[in-house]
Amino acid sequence: MEWIDTHCHLDEESFTQDCHDTIQRAVDAGVTRMLTIGTTLDSCRRALELAQTYGSVFAVVGLHPNYIQAAQPGDWERIVELSTAPKVVGLGETGLDKYWDHSPIELQTEYFDRHLELSRKLDLPFVVHCREAEVETVALLRRHFVQGPLRGVMHAFCGSADTAAACLEMGMYLSFGGMVTFKRNEELRQVSLAVPLDRLLVETDAPYLSPTPFRGKRNEPAHVRLTAACLAETRGVSKEVVAAATTENAQRLFRLA
Repeated sequence: MEWIDTHCHLDEESFTQDCHDTIQRAVDAGVTRMLTIGTTLDSCRRALELAQTYGSVFAVVGLHPNYIQAAQPGDWERIVELSTAPKVVGLGETGLDKYWDHSPIELQTEYFDRHLELSRKLDLPFVVHCREAEVETVALLRRHFVQGPLRGVMHAFCGSADTAAACLEMGMYLSFGGMVTFKRNEELRQVSLAVPLDRLLVETDAPYLSPTPFRGKRNEPAHVRLTAACLAETRGVSKEVVAAATTENAQRLFRLA
């Protein structure tokens, strides 16, 4: 079986000592491609370096809503430059976060708009972070949807059935991470059932959100198959079915060879 981890953070400090081995374990587990996601300008530069070093790694560049307040003048312009580099396959992660509230919501909204405008200009998919801001996120997406279907993904989706339906209506994909495997998250598993198989993606968000039975430990791309197995069990289909569908979906959305 072939898997694609559509969201991880291989540039994080927790991978500094064993990044090469982490990537190799993923490849050995059937994870043929990993998308490492930038959160700051420096993070995006490291993500691109990893993508240029490893054939199985691709980069997504952008400014995370939690770090926008700390961005320096010119950082966005450098992100725009990086977005056209070889092996950059998407923009983000962007979005809204009202849980941590590290950046004013007005500033988060401004940069969310910037990412979506750049996405349409370059025809690159965008990756959305949403925490305790579903209403605001859907409203902003709808404003952009008036220009046509959106090419993006709700990452580590843990929202409501209504939010899922709204995003699907606008043409987006939904990606599920380790949280869907947690015993208490039956409602989220039921939401995942409503996602058409051709709009479903899997991810780790490594080093965060480790799936059962690794909850509380460092996550890594090799574990994406555990989340996929949970989705397969919930749907009553084989892991092979979910592997084939999510791989094809990721290839289509991010235009992976």
